Amino acid sequence: MDYQAAVQELKEALRPRTEPVGVSFFQDQAELPAKTRRPSKVFQKKVTICQGMTMARIYGWGVGITPEDIICMPAALAFGLTPATDPVTELGQLFCEVGFHAEAGAGIQEAKVIPHFAPGKIKAIYLCPLANSEQPPDVVVVYGNPAQLMRLIQAATFSFKERVTGSFGGKVECTEYLIGPYQDQAIRVAIPGMGDRIFSMTQDDEMVMAFPERFLEGLLAGLKEAGRRIGARYPITFYQNFQPEFPKPYQELAEKLGM
Repeated sequence: MDYQAAVQELKEALRPRTEPVGVSFFQDQAELPAKTRRPSKVFQKKVTICQGMTMARIYGWGVGITPEDIICMPAALAFGLTPATDPVTELGQLFCEVGFHAEAGAGIQEAKVIPHFAPGKIKAIYLCPLANSEQPPDVVVVYGNPAQLMRLIQAATFSFKERVTGSFGGKVECTEYLIGPYQDQAIRVAIPGMGDRIFSMTQDDEMVMAFPERFLEGLLAGLKEAGRRIGARYPITFYQNFQPEFPKPYQELAEKLGM
């Protein structure tokens, strides 16, 4: 697929604030493209995965996140980028220690259902503006406001004849929009969590839709067709075929002036 042309279509239809991002999971760090920016090397600092996403979608960088680049322990556990032999239990206990659950059982139960990779399954995450992708990414990620995502969801239901789903926990949501679509091979909607908003400057009105790359063509077709007969598009067209009703003093003045 011509990703530059695809991104141009997305931009014309949705007017997103930031770049759509292609995400690839590599089993060997050597698979990272030559011009990949690694935060541990560029900044001499470790970062969160969501910071890497911000660098890709706002800076336009191709960013590589490896165990040497990540500082977020919840994400590192979920993505299998730590030496932990039982990362699910570690993550569930961490949820309790920081007050997201009152007791370990509930924390571990949530950690079990959060999308996650087995330890060592991947060695690197590559995040790159979709328009710059040289090969098909595993997942495409689009940030937008609720109305923009509404149009993408309408496109999805038009083309694929199924409603779009999501799972919400308010934390470690990078797993929901990165690992979830990859493992389930399905379109997912996610509400970015606290880390996204604290560390990666995700705005209050931003949500995420993520999907395997193979859905991209159908979504572009759906954006053109879904609701076309009634003029559905973004920005949403306000209805103006009505006569406003003003308070009584305004009406009395109009009567006085013969209007």
